Amino acid sequence: MPHEERLAVIRRGVVREMARLGLEFTVDGAVVRGPGTTAVAVRDHAERGTTGHVDLGYVLQLGRGDGPVVWDCAAGFGGDDAEQLDNAVMIWAGTTATAVLQLLDGGHAFSTPEFPGWRVVQSPAATFGTGSELLADWLAEQHSSPALAAAVLPELVPGQVNGVKLFFGGKAGHDVAEVRVNGRVSSAASRALRAQDWPRGERLCWARLFLVFAPEPEALPERAAAPAPPRGRLARWWRGRR
Repeated sequence: MPHEERLAVIRRGVVREMARLGLEFTVDGAVVRGPGTTAVAVRDHAERGTTGHVDLGYVLQLGRGDGPVVWDCAAGFGGDDAEQLDNAVMIWAGTTATAVLQLLDGGHAFSTPEFPGWRVVQSPAATFGTGSELLADWLAEQHSSPALAAAVLPELVPGQVNGVKLFFGGKAGHDVAEVRVNGRVSSAASRALRAQDWPRGERLCWARLFLVFAPEPEALPERAAAPAPPRGRLARWWRGRR
């Protein structure tokens, strides 16, 4: 699929998935504009040989060069490029975008002693693969951020909104655990995640979730706020759809 066509598929996917979350976004050139000063910027990985991967940046203050942007990379599954890209955007919307919306809503962030000076939002988890219910149940019983605090805290950029992605799973003896802080792999945090007691089975399954850290006392400038979807839709666990 040509590069520009892939970008068009990704942008349409963002519009569709944000509508499912109750927000109106529209394609405007290279970005997808949302309510207020929010938008989503799109990058394509095809030129690097990873056709199912996309980079999506949730822009909180469009038009301001130094404004906060929460970047994340998502990988999708499917029989062709379009299906893979649509699936990647869907996974991003259910985890990363949902966490940002929870932050903007203002009622979902929590404080924890492990992260002094920060407000934290943890997204629902996307779980997929055979037997992924075990991972979902394990995640439903706890917040993962406190166990990773010692490794993640030194890598957060002071005074800015930070994004942290967790991806882990596989099967017993062949598991994978990766933590990215602002898009970059944290070796220390990845080791800490691997050391946790999440269930390892005989079948392949994975979990993905996203954490947003905003400095206290104010999570975001008022002008970046945008209407948020109903809390009930954001509170439920989001499981990967194929």
